[in-house]
Amino acid sequence: NSSEGIGIDLGLKDFAIASNGKTYKNINKSAKLKKLEKKLIREQRSLSRKYENIKKGGSTQKRNIQKQRLKIQKLHHRIDNIRTDYINKTIAEIVKTKPSYITIEDLNVSGMMKNKHLSKAVASQKFYEFKTKLQAKCRENGIELRVVDRWFPSSKTCHCCKSIKKDLKLSDRLFRCDCGYIEDRDFNAALNLRDATTYEVA
Repeated sequence: NSSEGIGIDLGLKDFAIASNGKTYKNINKSAKLKKLEKKLIREQRSLSRKYENIKKGGSTQKRNIQKQRLKIQKLHHRIDNIRTDYINKTIAEIVKTKPSYITIEDLNVSGMMKNKHLSKAVASQKFYEFKTKLQAKCRENGIELRVVDRWFPSSKTCHCCKSIKKDLKLSDRLFRCDCGYIEDRDFNAALNLRDATTYEVA
């Protein structure tokens, strides 16, 4: 039913899981982007070597360094464009289903960025850009965008009986409740976001 609302759980394993059953993959895990990332690392190492060579009084020319920096810049730009393009396509697809509202979580992106194990993955997902663009598209299409407080236990709440599973770990990919309900944790979160009654309208 298109008039129904949609809850969207954003994550690192997959980019977004929607309560309508649609999963948007993490594009950073795609072969194309992995290949570009590897190439970027190679080119950055090559630039470092050129700098080292100059320090040691080697014959690397400034022009070569400039060329190498440009190469890296272009790669950064290309990777960035692929990610942005993916965000635009994802939003277009979500909005196309004409939901009456969309609910997302107010992600603590800056907090996640402080975690050195997560920061690179979080940055490459461009969550902030996603939220900003989704907000604009929702306004354009007359869709209410609801933002739920970041402390809302969307992952830890059983969608079936509403009890909260306090001991749910990040490694638990399946949500198993004592009431017998078993569901993918991210899909369970998306359903809880869809049905959330406390939110702010963005």
